[in-house]
Amino acid sequence: MRYLVFVSKLYGYSIVRPVQAAIRARGDEVAWFVHGVSDEYLHNDEQQLKTAEDVMNYQPDAVFVASNWVPYFFPGAKVQLFHGFNAEKRDEHTGHFRIRGDFDLYCTQGPSTTPKFQQLAQQHDYFRAVETGWPKVDPLFRNEERNEEQNDEQTSLRKRGDIEKPVILYTSTFSRRLTAAPRLRDTIAQLANDGRWHWLVNLHPKMDSTIVDSYKALEGPNLSFIDTDNIIPLLRAADVMVSDTSSVVFEFVLQGKPVITCRHRNPGPHLLNIQDADELESAIEMALTRPPELMDNVRKYADWLHPYRDGCSSERVLDATEVFLANDYGKLKRKPLNVGRRISTRRKLGYWRW
Repeated sequence: MRYLVFVSKLYGYSIVRPVQAAIRARGDEVAWFVHGVSDEYLHNDEQQLKTAEDVMNYQPDAVFVASNWVPYFFPGAKVQLFHGFNAEKRDEHTGHFRIRGDFDLYCTQGPSTTPKFQQLAQQHDYFRAVETGWPKVDPLFRNEERNEEQNDEQTSLRKRGDIEKPVILYTSTFSRRLTAAPRLRDTIAQLANDGRWHWLVNLHPKMDSTIVDSYKALEGPNLSFIDTDNIIPLLRAADVMVSDTSSVVFEFVLQGKPVITCRHRNPGPHLLNIQDADELESAIEMALTRPPELMDNVRKYADWLHPYRDGCSSERVLDATEVFLANDYGKLKRKPLNVGRRISTRRKLGYWRW
C-alpha cells in the first residue's frame, strides 16, 4: 500500500507521525505533502512531495489528514483523523461535526463523537465513519524504542523544572472570546516567582503574538516557555494542567490527571473550573491532592471521550482504511460538487490540470 499524509497546520505533524510509524511497521510506503506551514519540522528520513504534480504521480491509495480540508483532486481515499477533540466551541454546523464534503472516511475518537458521525454518514451516504481512537495520543500510552527521542525530551522537561517540584502545564486556545491567557498572565507570573511549582507554558500557534511575547518574558528558573509541534512530552511531564476551552484539555484528561479550566464554555464534574485569576492558586493546591470524587469523574469522562489506552489507534486507522478501500471506496454516493470550494483549492495549490 502507498499512503500520503497531508499537513496544513503545525499541530498536524504530531497527529500523523504515529500513523507514519504504523505504516512503516507494516512495510508499506508513506510520503508527505506540507502546505501552508513550514516544512522545517520534517525529519531527514521523511519523504516529501513538494508539488501537486508530485502527488498525482505518486498515486497514493489513501491520504491521511489532520486538518479540516484536503485537495479533492488528490488520488486515493481521503481519511479524516481530526486536529483535536471536540472542544464544544461551536455548534454542530460550524464545529467538530461540520461536514464539508472533502472526506471519504472519518476515523472517530470514541463514544463522545462516533454515534453522531455514523448518523451523519448514514444521512449523507458519501462517506463512512469508523471508531478507531486518535493516533496523536498513541505515544501517551507507549514507551517503545520508536519513542525514545520523545521520552528523553520528557525526562529533560522534568529535570529542567526540578523533579522535586510539582509541574504545572499552562495551555490556552487562541480564540479572543475563549482564551484565558490575558486574564491569567499576571497571576501565573506571581506563582512562578513564588517558586512552589515549575510551570511549562505552551500557547496555540495562532495565539496573538503580543500575548505570546508577554508569556515568553516570564521565562526563568520556575517557568519554561516551550514552542513545539509536539505537546505529548509536556502532557506526560506535567502533574496538573491549567487551561480554558481548549481541546488539548481532553488529551491531558486521558492520562487520568486533574485539569483546571478558566471560564470553560461547558464545564463538567471532571474539571476544576474557575472564574477569576484569584482562584487559581487554591485550585492548583486542590488539584495536587487529587480528590477521589474528581478523579473518578476524570476517569469516567476519559472513557467516554477516548476509551483506548493501548497506544494502537494508528493501527486501527490503517485497518479501517484497508477495509474501506476493499469494500466501500468508489461505491458510495458522489460527494457534493462545491464548485467554489474546488476552484479555491486548485488556486491554493496552483494546480489546474484536469
